[in-house]
Amino acid sequence: MTSDDFERLQTLVLGRTGQRLARDRMKLAEHRLAPVARREGFDDAAALLASLWARPAASTAWSVIEALLDPETWFRRDRESFAVFADQLLPALSAARPGGRVRLWSAGCSTGQEAWSLAMAAAEKGVEAEVLATDLNRASLERVRAAAYSGFEVQRGLSARAMIRWFVRDGDRWVARQDLRDRIEVQRANLLEPAPDGGRFDVVFCRHVLGSMDPQRRALALDHLERALADDGCLFVGPAENLSSDTVAFRPVAGRPGLYVKAHGALRRAA
Repeated sequence: MTSDDFERLQTLVLGRTGQRLARDRMKLAEHRLAPVARREGFDDAAALLASLWARPAASTAWSVIEALLDPETWFRRDRESFAVFADQLLPALSAARPGGRVRLWSAGCSTGQEAWSLAMAAAEKGVEAEVLATDLNRASLERVRAAAYSGFEVQRGLSARAMIRWFVRDGDRWVARQDLRDRIEVQRANLLEPAPDGGRFDVVFCRHVLGSMDPQRRALALDHLERALADDGCLFVGPAENLSSDTVAFRPVAGRPGLYVKAHGALRRAA
C-alpha cells in the first residue's frame, strides 16, 4: 500500500463515516484489507485499492471501510457507567414511562456485547425494555444477530453466574437465550444520518465512537443523537470522551464521567 493509497483511504473513511484514520495505522490497514482483497479475488490490498480507485463500487468501498473500523468491545464495558445506568437511571425511567417500558439504543454496537449488556441489565431489574443495536459493519451485525460468542468473549465482562443465566453453551460457543434475544432489534445505521426508525429513545449508549470523529462530523452525529433522545433522556459516551467543545445540545452530569443530558432537559434526581 502506498502513501497515496492510504491518503485516499483516509478521505474515503472520513467522508462516509466521519472517522479519522490515523497515519500510524497504515500497516494495520494493509493487514486488515488483506482478507478483503482475497475475498474479492485480488492478490493483495494494493491490487484491491487500485481496482477501487479505477472503478469505484459502493459495495467494495463499504467492505474496505468496514474492515478498517475498530470493533473493540466487551460485556459491561466501563462498569461504573453501567452501574449508574442499571441501578439509578433504569428504575427512574421505567417509573416515568407509560407501562414502565423504556427504549434503549446502542449506537455503534460493534459485535453486540454492549447491546446484550443493556438488555441483561433491564431484565435483571425487571424493566420492560426494547434495545436497538446499530452499527455500520455488516459482519459485526451478523454476529449480533447470531448472538454467539467464544468462551473468552463471554468471560470478558460477565461473571460465571451471568454467563449461565443468559447464555447456553453450544460446543465452543456461548449463545444468548431466546428470552434475551427477543429484547433486541438489529439494524445497520450510520451516525451521520438520522436515527434509523425515527423514534425517541430514553437512553443512548454511543461510547468510544465519537472521540475518533473529526469535529464537524461529530457535531452532525451529536445533532442526530439529540433529536433521537427523549427530552429527559440520557446519553452515555466513553468516560474519557468530552463533548463540551463540540455541542451546546448536551451538558455533562457532574460526577458522572461520560453521562450527558439534553441542555434544555430537566436533570432527574436519579442522575
